[in-house]
Amino acid sequence: MEPALNWIIAHGPQALFVLLVLGIVGLPVPDEALLTYTGYLIGSGRMRPLAAFFAAWTGSMCGISISYWIGRSAGHVVLMRYGPRFGLTESRWRVVENWFEHIGHWALTFGYFIAGVRHFTAVVAGSTEVPYRVFAPYAYGGALLWVSTFLALGYYLGENWKTVLDYFHHASVGIAVLIATAVFAWWLWRLRKRVK
Repeated sequence: MEPALNWIIAHGPQALFVLLVLGIVGLPVPDEALLTYTGYLIGSGRMRPLAAFFAAWTGSMCGISISYWIGRSAGHVVLMRYGPRFGLTESRWRVVENWFEHIGHWALTFGYFIAGVRHFTAVVAGSTEVPYRVFAPYAYGGALLWVSTFLALGYYLGENWKTVLDYFHHASVGIAVLIATAVFAWWLWRLRKRVK
């Protein structure tokens, strides 16, 4: 984490933009820490608020757009070719498509707040061929909400900006486990329904 934070100090909003693009695409970048730390830098007068906000929001939008287009261009082909090796058949993929069509769009908005989910949802959206005009408002609105939340936390927490990350990390892991359990239970229910 320290090298990323030092890079932001050295290169400002440009570094924030690049790091968030890479982090949203799925590289191991501490996204929330970067945003919260940037909020702290804004509060202490070491970074201009509009430049930082614009860099963070556009970096997040670019990252999730890249993930979407990766899913759109190669995701379905890769899943159909290699998915059966891991138990992902055509019929199971249709269940994922159906789920995404009904409520998955909101995962694009609120998935930013759950580590791992934000990297996955855009690829799934692209792979299930969610139209870009549908994808964009949910994904970019989520980026706006996520960026604003963590910049504000860093701004208002000041020197205590690191404390929120510990609480957030524990909470997001718990939420991710609950979501995974709910999805698995739903999948089992659908499977049992078909068997009957």
